[in-house]
Amino acid sequence: MTQNNNSLLSNCTSGGCGAKIESGTLALLLSGLAARGSQDLLVGYDASDDAAVYKLDDEHSLIFTVDFFSPMIDDAKTFGRIAAANALSDVWAMGGRPALALNLVCFPEAMDKRTLADILAGGAEKITEAGAVLGGGHSIYDKEPKYGLAVAGMVETTKVLRNNTPKAGDKLILTKPLGVGIVMAALRGGMADENAVRKAVASMERLNRAAAEAMAGFEVSACTDVTGFGLLVHTLEMAGDAASIVLYPDALPFIPEAADYAEEYLLTAAGERNRARVEKFADADTLPFALQELMFDPQTSGGLLIAVNPGEARRLLSRIKDAGDENAAIIGEVAPRSEKVILFK
Repeated sequence: MTQNNNSLLSNCTSGGCGAKIESGTLALLLSGLAARGSQDLLVGYDASDDAAVYKLDDEHSLIFTVDFFSPMIDDAKTFGRIAAANALSDVWAMGGRPALALNLVCFPEAMDKRTLADILAGGAEKITEAGAVLGGGHSIYDKEPKYGLAVAGMVETTKVLRNNTPKAGDKLILTKPLGVGIVMAALRGGMADENAVRKAVASMERLNRAAAEAMAGFEVSACTDVTGFGLLVHTLEMAGDAASIVLYPDALPFIPEAADYAEEYLLTAAGERNRARVEKFADADTLPFALQELMFDPQTSGGLLIAVNPGEARRLLSRIKDAGDENAAIIGEVAPRSEKVILFK
């Protein structure tokens, strides 16, 4: 992979959702905040959820989220599309629809500004595809390029979806394949197969809009999008305080080349942080090594993880596949709380 001083990858040390601060550290940092509360704040930072939800009235609530990161790929327009898709996803994960987006930009002063123009153009494409409006943004000079969005969305107050309220017996559907973080690590190391990169980019660029809209009319008890904390940390968050999650390892969708790279120990630092976060809650080390790494792998613009009534799971899966998420699969179920929070079947 050829790089130069004006390439995105040569100007950053990490990229995508793999650059996130680990969830355990975040929880400690946020626990000491003396912030003003409100009965209208239905979902706040204390819930480790995907976005904040603020009640406007009995019928309508505002969803507000922000997400940005440094590049994981050199093509500027592709990076813009991925970063925007990732930020917009949080609104769909909460059961809403994106309405307004603002650009967030950090960019090296010495880099070619045409690269920034392409990043913004890619982001604008996805904002339009999402049915939202771009209202402006904020930009600063920085040593490393970063891009993302602040997004406001709307949701019916009675239809807000949370990430930690699954019902025992519900089935879990994952809408996108795992492994994009490992593939991007292989790309940065100059070892990625072109076909694997193409699959990863297609997955990351794809909006979660169709999958979210497919949920309408189904009995969904919880939903989140799988991003930098990997499948297992997001599953741990979904279990909350009252449930355990049983995963079906053989049913997990993933990019085949990512498993090959994991076998060759092409791993990510974020994946190892995710492993450390989950290890006391799950016996993942009983599984094949590559499969473990796929479940710890930080996903950028990953799929939705949906807990749905077991009698409706097959029908919802079929609808999601028909909407274009062909890799979607039923990957587990919700169980009563047991000694381990995450189990494997």
